[in-house]
Amino acid sequence: MSSLAIAQTEIEITGVQEFLGKEIPVIEGGFGEGEKVVLAKTIAEIHGVRLNDIQSLINENIDEFEEGIDILDLKNSTDSIGSLLELGFTKQSIANSKNIYILSEQGYFTLVSLMRTDKAKELRKKFRREYFAMRKQIKEQKPACIEDLINMQAQSLKDMRQQVNQANNNALRANRLATEAQEEVKSIKEVVSLDTTSWRSETQTLIAKIARNQGGFEHINLLKSESYELLNKRFGVNLEIRLTNKRRRMAEEGVTKSKRDKLNYLDVIAEDKKLIEGYVAIVKDMAIKYGI
Repeated sequence: MSSLAIAQTEIEITGVQEFLGKEIPVIEGGFGEGEKVVLAKTIAEIHGVRLNDIQSLINENIDEFEEGIDILDLKNSTDSIGSLLELGFTKQSIANSKNIYILSEQGYFTLVSLMRTDKAKELRKKFRREYFAMRKQIKEQKPACIEDLINMQAQSLKDMRQQVNQANNNALRANRLATEAQEEVKSIKEVVSLDTTSWRSETQTLIAKIARNQGGFEHINLLKSESYELLNKRFGVNLEIRLTNKRRRMAEEGVTKSKRDKLNYLDVIAEDKKLIEGYVAIVKDMAIKYGI
């Protein structure tokens, strides 16, 4: 092979990429527009060998490489050293180099096969995934025409809108959960703080909240009945009999019938300190059981 082909397209550095802890230049062109290529110098760095060894391996097996497809010698195919300077070479290194090779993906694979080490093969797989294949994925996404561009932009806007909606939904859900948690803490405090001082109003408020959680205030009477039945069982009393006796005593004392009819089980409970304490405990238990 006497001389290598001239670069088919302009070669340029499009960025820098980290690979195995090293920053390597991302280079395109030479073998075709947008084709990702790699310098022999970069190959030496990532494989941990001397550049001279890579250059010698190429030169000794130059017939294994197809010029213009696998490999280019930038030293002998570039008109201006300006292009080489842009690729990170110094004037001194350019002057001292017999060859400055750049390889296509296929050329890189050919070179690695000549290395004949397991480490080289492993690096080849990783380099292909993280360097060459990444560019292919980007290229596949490029629009072929204006319609494709419009569709891609529309899809991008749709995806963005979905992400925004999802973020909003997540925020609303988080706010709702936070509010529910605050309400739950508040309710727990109400249950814990319930005592025998203002027991009458507080137990009825708690029962109303339990009813609301059960589906509506129509459950209040059922919950009250349950609380009275539990009190009867736990303390071995009969609130109905006590209420009847209390009304009879009030009648004997001359209290009007309208006042006697307004009496209820809470009035009976209020006459007995133990029943007050027991009733407060029962309503607390119900609040925990049903949740508020």
